[in-house]
Amino acid sequence: MQQTPPIRDAASVIALRDRAGTPRILMGQRGAAAVFMPMKFVFPGGAVDPGDARIPLTALPEPCATRLAEASAPGMAPALMAAAIREFWEETGLMLGRPGAWPDAPGDWQDFAASGHRPDPSLLRFIFRAVTPPGRPRRFDARFFLVDADRAIVGDPDDFTHASDELSLLQWIPLSEVRNFDLPFITRVVLAEVAARLDQPGPPESVPFFAQDEETQMFRRLNGIAPPL
Repeated sequence: MQQTPPIRDAASVIALRDRAGTPRILMGQRGAAAVFMPMKFVFPGGAVDPGDARIPLTALPEPCATRLAEASAPGMAPALMAAAIREFWEETGLMLGRPGAWPDAPGDWQDFAASGHRPDPSLLRFIFRAVTPPGRPRRFDARFFLVDADRAIVGDPDDFTHASDELSLLQWIPLSEVRNFDLPFITRVVLAEVAARLDQPGPPESVPFFAQDEETQMFRRLNGIAPPL
């Protein structure tokens, strides 16, 4: 009998560039051999690691931090933001940071720290939550963070030389053209939320939450405590 995979906490970053002109979103393509969503174009992101909860973060943005805390296990909000920044750094080579010494950075953050920066979540906006439906080889409780790339990214936003090989064809895709790419269903739903928020740079008043089981789909907006899964 096939075991149901556990639902893992995860975080993704939706980097938005040229918001007031020709908006573009940073995406990359997963490999053909990937267990989860092979060959799909996705936002940079991934599962929370145990060490993410120990990353020192300051200036957690409100009300995003409170909503994350209300919709998550105790202490998970900083870990989700750290995971978002880490995955974005690993998969794109781009940094969401602020100047500052970090002499005790753990191993997978040492290159980040060597640039003279510490991770900075202050411009992350929690805009969407979704749970992978049953029947998939992996399942995630994913939180999506929108960030204004023109303000938040340190250095050249077109320099992907430090990216891992997890995503290929990294590119800034015009929002008007992104639906022509091979996208997961939930990515299309999230992109609709991004498009609706182009003229709203601040945190949303409520956060959409999408989940489904074998029989039902649920789509609600989170104003406080998330409904149970």
